[in-house]
Amino acid sequence: MDASTFKNKVAIVTGAAMGIGEAAARKLALSGAAVALIDRDKEKGAAVAAELTAGGAQAKFFACDVSSAQQVSDTIHAVQKAFAGIDILVSNAGIQRYGDVVATEEALWDETLSTNLKSCYLVAKHVIPSMISRGGGSIVAVGSVQSIAALPNSAAYVTAKHGLLGLIRSIALDFAPRKIRANCVLPGAVDTPMLRWAVGLSPDPAAVIETCHRMHALGRIGRPEEIADAIAFLASDAASFITGAALVVDGGMMVPAGGMGFSEGGTGSSSR
Repeated sequence: MDASTFKNKVAIVTGAAMGIGEAAARKLALSGAAVALIDRDKEKGAAVAAELTAGGAQAKFFACDVSSAQQVSDTIHAVQKAFAGIDILVSNAGIQRYGDVVATEEALWDETLSTNLKSCYLVAKHVIPSMISRGGGSIVAVGSVQSIAALPNSAAYVTAKHGLLGLIRSIALDFAPRKIRANCVLPGAVDTPMLRWAVGLSPDPAAVIETCHRMHALGRIGRPEEIADAIAFLASDAASFITGAALVVDGGMMVPAGGMGFSEGGTGSSSR
């Protein structure tokens, strides 16, 4: 993609202060879009927007807790006022929380579902009318391989990410007649601050990172920029006939039956 791919397009990216959201905001801005960066981390979000602006891109930061209906409504109104419309939504905001259904307290369940799932509903609800008025648009949500599978001790997170894929497919079906496409990117493990926080919960973070590398057929975890490339593709006209899709971007994590451990030492493995 070049600097004119998204010329005259306005994009919103939630959770844009760091990780995949930051990489997506940078990718879209450097490809010609005017980008509204939304995050509740005011300091980091404003710093990313300022850096993009200093480099000649069109970018503006909006502080917002996307799990709050009122804040989302006010923020999308402010984005529309600043940029005169919205063409692309990247719904990326998310958190990771752990616990099975017995250990998960109601407050943690609500927090996880609100941030990872309800936020996409709220932002899409207020963005779609603007897209319709501009003749269409593209929505890309950042799900996870846990949108179609599960890892242990992650009941609320898995539920939210499964629900996100269902929400995106519902939007894709309902708004296809209005020329709005909606797709979901499903990353494997990606080297983001959220992943580093999660592995930091272990007494041996280096061992957990090594395990994360080995979970993928390519032998490594992903980079935020690699997920951003997939997001930009789905948002672009190059994906004009793609909607309701779940694009797995996982370094082959979901390919081996039984996981990479079995692939390395189970029946049919090269070690036998």
